Amino acid sequence: MTESKRWHPGWPMALASVALLWLLIALLYRHTLVTLVATWSSSETYAHGYVVPLISLWLVWRLRRTLAPLQLRPSALALLPMLGATLLWFAGDLVAVNAATQFALVLMVILSVPVLLGWQVARQLLFPLAFLLFAVPIGDFMLPQLMSWTADFTVQALRFTGIPVYREGQHFIIPSGSWSVVEACSGIRYLIASITMGCLFAYLSYRSMAKRLAFVGVSILVPLVANWLRAYMIVMLGHYSGNTLATGVDHLIYGWVFFGIVIMAMLMIGARWADAPMAEASPYARSVAPAPSGPSSNTSAVTVASVTAAALLVLAVPNALYAYVDRGLHAGAPQLTAPSVQAPWTAAAQPPAELQPGFKNALATATWGFAGPQGESVGVHISYYRQQNYERKLVSSINELVPSKDPNWAQTATDSATASLSTQPVRVAEARLRAKTASLTAETQRLLVWRFYWVNQRFTASDIQAKLQGALSRVTGQGDDGAIVVLFTPLLAAATEAESLAHARAQLAAFLQTQGAQLEQALQRTANSP
Repeated sequence: MTESKRWHPGWPMALASVALLWLLIALLYRHTLVTLVATWSSSETYAHGYVVPLISLWLVWRLRRTLAPLQLRPSALALLPMLGATLLWFAGDLVAVNAATQFALVLMVILSVPVLLGWQVARQLLFPLAFLLFAVPIGDFMLPQLMSWTADFTVQALRFTGIPVYREGQHFIIPSGSWSVVEACSGIRYLIASITMGCLFAYLSYRSMAKRLAFVGVSILVPLVANWLRAYMIVMLGHYSGNTLATGVDHLIYGWVFFGIVIMAMLMIGARWADAPMAEASPYARSVAPAPSGPSSNTSAVTVASVTAAALLVLAVPNALYAYVDRGLHAGAPQLTAPSVQAPWTAAAQPPAELQPGFKNALATATWGFAGPQGESVGVHISYYRQQNYERKLVSSINELVPSKDPNWAQTATDSATASLSTQPVRVAEARLRAKTASLTAETQRLLVWRFYWVNQRFTASDIQAKLQGALSRVTGQGDDGAIVVLFTPLLAAATEAESLAHARAQLAAFLQTQGAQLEQALQRTANSP
């Protein structure tokens, strides 16, 4: 029997139907596909996304002899998880979360295999299909924690070396100069690259699940420690060279060279414990029973066409849902008005500091100042969002109170607090800011800042809760209006840190309790405007 006849006769039709379904997914969700590829192009962290699909195809090709004789049984039951993926896409698109929509898009591509080829084929292709998930740009949520760990290690290592360090948040000063741990220093690029490479290496090199998991664990730990050592060495290079080395773009080059050496060493060590490749049987040596033919074949044209049509209906669900949820959207530009003032507070001529939070593409912004009966000074900033999309959205990774490259302010600490807004408790995100000046003195201006969202007529400091409330607001026909509210007040210079914080927190709490109802009414008036 010739090699071609060893293949199940339904493969050509099944593969054609999979290709057709993938094309339909690309057309129906083309905006998500475009943003996915755009992220690969614009971010060095996720540039590996271009090669992930090629690696997955290569992994599938390696299994072709195992797949050839398998019976193809399209599964209508697999349409249920595909429906879940489309609903996840819909929920993510409602509130413009790229990570959710892109993850759902890749899930649809993966689930096309069990839908049209069956679960038996999908089990054989489990890793090649799952590997496609590395194409999704997910990881930015780890940035704050990774930056904090890098700063912690660097500062402790410098002190252990005998170099005195003064630290505030991710910023620290040593005798030879000042340094900051910014996004590029977090190690996120090394971590994602190492995990992707580690999973592929473990799959190809080991047959034991214990070995595979152990190596993946190493591929997570090694880039973390390597990045900490990299940051420490860069500061030391700058310190001992009089800040002539590793202080500009070159420190990123040093970092990649060091990371490359570390990863090569990790792979070489891992290769020592690699399992010997299994002896490969001659192609299609297994006895294969004649495949069924004719109308009764489980891969008949009618079966494949029916399942493909059903899959198309499932993929079209979000379009039908949008016709329902878009009814409550406002089209006009919002008009922000200052909250009315409740005694004993009065309106001030200007806010207590020049603070412009880094919230991007809001349709309306405003900042006001308020004065208390005993000389208290509070500023209120509102950034208002409407007609949200992927470039203009309330909750976004690019929306920061103070970006790392802000020329005026540096964020030195974060925390959370509970306050009372009118009679309702509200959780707020707290931050401390320091003015960027030529020299650091006791008189350097510092602020205590409280931040929270107003969405679906509720207040919350949680990004996740704000996203969920935003989706609920759209689904219930209430539109997509939302705002970020920032309260700020100066920290006392002539007081201990604890006393200054307690005083500032008391000021903000008193303002929020007295003025909270007026603030909520002002936001509601804006939402009700056409």
